[in-house]
Amino acid sequence: MTKSAPGIPGSLSIRHLPGLRGVPKSDLEAILDTAQSFREALDSGAAVPKTLTGVSVVNLFFENSTRTRLSFETAQKRLGASPMNFTASGSSAAKGESLRDTVRNIESMGAEVFVVRHSSAGVPAFLASQTGSVVVNAGDGACEHPTQGLLDALTMRQHLGSLEGKQVTIVGDIRHSRVARSNLWALSTLGANVRLWGPATLLPRHSEAFGPKVQVAKSLNQALEEADAVMLLRIQHERQSSGLLPSLREYRHSFGLDGDRLRLAKPGALVLHPGPINRGVEIVSEIADGPQSVILEQVTNGVAVRMAVLHLLAGRNTNV
Repeated sequence: MTKSAPGIPGSLSIRHLPGLRGVPKSDLEAILDTAQSFREALDSGAAVPKTLTGVSVVNLFFENSTRTRLSFETAQKRLGASPMNFTASGSSAAKGESLRDTVRNIESMGAEVFVVRHSSAGVPAFLASQTGSVVVNAGDGACEHPTQGLLDALTMRQHLGSLEGKQVTIVGDIRHSRVARSNLWALSTLGANVRLWGPATLLPRHSEAFGPKVQVAKSLNQALEEADAVMLLRIQHERQSSGLLPSLREYRHSFGLDGDRLRLAKPGALVLHPGPINRGVEIVSEIADGPQSVILEQVTNGVAVRMAVLHLLAGRNTNV
């Protein structure tokens, strides 16, 4: 078990973070508490412990990314690491080398942490079983995106306090969203009640698998009613076949969030979106940029959450 650095609380019982399914509540809270400490240090300009100094971190991105990749790199550098970046197009993977061989070869060069993003579900979990290094999932197919789920939970917790008993609504393409899956596991474990809504073809086939705190609403109005927080999801065109949804115009009319619909939620309800935003489709600009939106706070919290995960899984005690 990784020891905490001075001034930063928490420790974890898990060795890797392939997803949030099955992660104990105590571990989730340790990550969120640690991330909050990092966020406060970053906001105040205080020095943070360089617990990744001397730790070899490799970012294995087999799928394109902007926010997640830059956020992980920023977190790694804040903690003192000098990350190495891998892209499949310029590697032996393009020549047919297996994932297992790629990781084992890089591990032989001294890699201690792999941050993995891949278009196929289950890759980070598979790699965690093949290596002695720490593996952190930066998004795998339509399976999970655990650090996104954690930063969303942190953002909500900062505004709502404990998430126990809070009502969170998620609207959009839930079936194909790895963000939604990680949020469902995290929020239900932390005690929140979650309502889902979207086109019937884009709802999860077995929502009951997430437990009794997750339910599919009967209408958009019911989904939004008395919600403490509302999360919008974009249409995952790259992970679905055609014919699963109406036209974007019809989608906007039936499922998009505007001011009138937001008034069905609690006064001051938070508005979240993992990005990228399709303005005028799942959310209008007045709401995305309005006073209830915490979308940019989610991005800022992403650095703190990724710092917390890396620190707790791979950090070393240091006096720096």
